[in-house]
Amino acid sequence: MNKRVRLALSLGLLVISSSLLYLFASLTERPADKVKAFPRGIIVVGVDASVPPFASDDGQAVHGLDIDLAKAIARMIDLPIRFVNIGYYGLYDALISGEVDILISALRVEEARMDDVRYTRHYFDNGLLLVAPVDEPVASLDGLAGLKVSYEFGSRADTELRKLEDKNEAATRLPYELPTYALDSLRLEYADAAIVDAITLRLYQRRFTDWNTAERYLSRDHYAIAARRDNRDAWRLVDGTLAALKESGELDKIIAMWL
Repeated sequence: MNKRVRLALSLGLLVISSSLLYLFASLTERPADKVKAFPRGIIVVGVDASVPPFASDDGQAVHGLDIDLAKAIARMIDLPIRFVNIGYYGLYDALISGEVDILISALRVEEARMDDVRYTRHYFDNGLLLVAPVDEPVASLDGLAGLKVSYEFGSRADTELRKLEDKNEAATRLPYELPTYALDSLRLEYADAAIVDAITLRLYQRRFTDWNTAERYLSRDHYAIAARRDNRDAWRLVDGTLAALKESGELDKIIAMWL
């Protein structure tokens, strides 16, 4: 057997061994420890209560989508819960210092923070939506050529629309001061389509319940829960509970209450 064949066989065996070890570790990983995850016997949640409808403070208590989600998670884990209202720029410091156990605060997944924190699966997607009349849906940005498109000036939607400028036939752009004005333009038939984020559309549809639209995501903007990277038990418990809430449909009900 020549050296090349022996080397190939050795590398193949190494890959197989590594795969088996990973599989064995996955199958034998111990269950998450609730005591290690939340040693105070209570889940302390950091939240910025200035971001309605996800969280707001009425002076007596905090309310919102994130608050109801946190309460549902605590109920399933079977621990009491306490909220700490923290300004956005102090959230991660409070988590890393141990002041709070987890963050549930409409947080985007940030790659730059993954040395210090773990993010759960996402629970909401605030990506950009391409919105059109239900009987005249538009499948993609390419389908906007020649159409009148409303959007918020200077927003992410503005950036997406600029991608069409290099094409032979671009959309007619209708910029507005606010994204709700862009939706007004579509609803009142000044525009053929609009581009807004998911939160804007959901809140607008609560006001105009008889207005039917077709939507497609143009981009993704995932919100997730954060735990300290060294507290794997907390992350596993919360992520598993979030998965169960999605599977049961309770997460959708919570979102529908607020958006």
